[in-house]
Amino acid sequence: MNKKREQWDRVRIRMVSVLFCLAFVAVSVQVFSLQVVQHEQLIKMAERQHQRSVPLTPARGGIYDRSGASLAVSLEMDSLYAEPRRIKNPAEIATALAPLLGVSQQELHKKLTSDRGFVWVERQINPETANRIRQMRLTGIGFAKESKRYYPNFEVASHVLGFTGLDPEGLEGLERRYDSLILGKGGYLLTERDALGRDVSVKSAVLTDAAPGKNLTLTLDKNIQYTAEKELAKAVQSSGAKSGMVVVAEPHTGKILAMANYPTFNPNAYNRYQSFNLRNRSIADSFEPGSTFKIFLLAAALEEKAVSPHDGINCENGRYSFGGRIIRDDHAKGRVSVAEVLKYSSNIGSAKIGLKLGDDRLHRYLTSFGFGQKTGIDLPGESGGSLRPINRWYGSDLATISFGQGVSVSALQLVAATSAVANGGLMMKPYLVERITDINGQEIQTIKPQVVRRVISSTTASAVTRMMEGVVAVGGTGTNAAIEGIKVAGKTGTAQKVDPQGKGYSSTKRTASFVGFVPSDKPLMTILVVIDEPRTSPYGGVVAAPVFREVATKTLCYMKATSGSNQESTEVCAPIKKAAPVEGMETGVLVPVKNTGITIDTEKTRTATVTSIMPDFKGMSMRRVLQIMEKHQLNIQVRGTGRVIEQHPQPGAPIQGADGVWVRLAPAA
Repeated sequence: MNKKREQWDRVRIRMVSVLFCLAFVAVSVQVFSLQVVQHEQLIKMAERQHQRSVPLTPARGGIYDRSGASLAVSLEMDSLYAEPRRIKNPAEIATALAPLLGVSQQELHKKLTSDRGFVWVERQINPETANRIRQMRLTGIGFAKESKRYYPNFEVASHVLGFTGLDPEGLEGLERRYDSLILGKGGYLLTERDALGRDVSVKSAVLTDAAPGKNLTLTLDKNIQYTAEKELAKAVQSSGAKSGMVVVAEPHTGKILAMANYPTFNPNAYNRYQSFNLRNRSIADSFEPGSTFKIFLLAAALEEKAVSPHDGINCENGRYSFGGRIIRDDHAKGRVSVAEVLKYSSNIGSAKIGLKLGDDRLHRYLTSFGFGQKTGIDLPGESGGSLRPINRWYGSDLATISFGQGVSVSALQLVAATSAVANGGLMMKPYLVERITDINGQEIQTIKPQVVRRVISSTTASAVTRMMEGVVAVGGTGTNAAIEGIKVAGKTGTAQKVDPQGKGYSSTKRTASFVGFVPSDKPLMTILVVIDEPRTSPYGGVVAAPVFREVATKTLCYMKATSGSNQESTEVCAPIKKAAPVEGMETGVLVPVKNTGITIDTEKTRTATVTSIMPDFKGMSMRRVLQIMEKHQLNIQVRGTGRVIEQHPQPGAPIQGADGVWVRLAPAA
């Protein structure tokens, strides 16, 4: 009996030992899980219970033109916050801060007496205001660093760049198209919470993982862009037009050198403008191309050997009945050659060439030239224009489409198609971003020119080019686009606008245009000018061709000056050199203005000439220069990176709206 009891006691001891071992193992596993496996997760859970993170605005990567000049930058700004539970005298603080921040005392007092532990008072305030508030040493008032988007060139290339919101999310233009690339990682502000989860106080500003986004280098040239915008604004204002567009592209690559729209806007204050000003018409709007379409009609007809340049066409002395409608020419002619049909811009001659070509072949070539479809440019909001399917061409459609009526195109489509003639017959995909780099300048991606397809042979392209040269020659409709000493190929366009109030076309509203390329024997650029509803004259040869000439002349001189080319354009550039040396031409890209000199109406903005004093920028960083520019509302060209080593004009000198104002930076030795 005792022996059995001893055996049972030993069994129970073993069972208890095993249970203790199992319990120890279980506890050890749980301790390991809590202290090792789940350590980070539990720490974060604990932090979430007694901390709250307030996200701060992240910095966006920079946007630069093809020479490296800054078009969009991110500035570090102070944002003002309050901790209401620490504020004992909210009324006094509201009285002191309201006039500095430009808000009402009642609104500010409401924030300062909130039952929350943390509130934003004002985001991204200017440095002068921030310094004045700091000097007050107010209890419960603090600052956090945030990033603010700034466009140092104000209106220049505003429609291409677009703008951002306070977030700062890209809302339009390249800022929107490349938002995921440009937008960096933001820091955050930590606030302490009590047992009930209420904010108690600000703990610290944490910038872990904060980093700016990627940088964009564009095909755009700021100098060419400025020239295009200036000449366009002058033409729209002098002709009393509603709006206008200028697009400049490299025909052999598809690179966009300039894309100008008028009226324009300042992206630093985009919310002060109506949507009419903000729209990038060059890609978003479509219009009837009018006689510029004859370029592509003749290219198709020559390629298909439906006609030759010297064939005779009877233009019926300016009046021709076809398909139940009367086709008229502004310049009545009898029998002319195919080349002269383009030179005199004969609608009747174009209609007859279209009939020889046939609707199937014409539609096929127009589609191949890219009409009726988007170009695929790296910008949001592109329009594909309108080219009806062949089964919806009726009656006189073949004749009218032959001279650009009954079809709509975008400015970019027209430039891309004309460039195909200029470069020997290849459709190139237009693009704006040439290179993407990281914060250290390391290249992430380079965008190369892309051939979409061959549209016509080089022989046909050369023949059409010679015919386009005749348009600018004596007797042609585009003589105002001629440049002495330079071969110019171009085509005028004058199109009736559809009457929005009824059927058919308006009897008074026109779209005047001119498209061409220079030099025509070795094209460097394709330029399109569109003036919408001019009042002085409806003809493209009168209001658009002179803009083409000015943009082409100044751009050729600029290219010659910056490349050191010996191309034969000395006599063309001589007047410009006398008026402003190369250095002045470059700095003239930025016109110093004060925002107080800008007034905005429903359709136009006008900049008044305002005198200011040039600050002393010597030795300053780019960030400090841009902060002073914003503070004094100056528009100054910033060249290079590093610290300021040179400036013009000198410190203390007056600067006028027409003066070239710049600062040059260089890395520290």
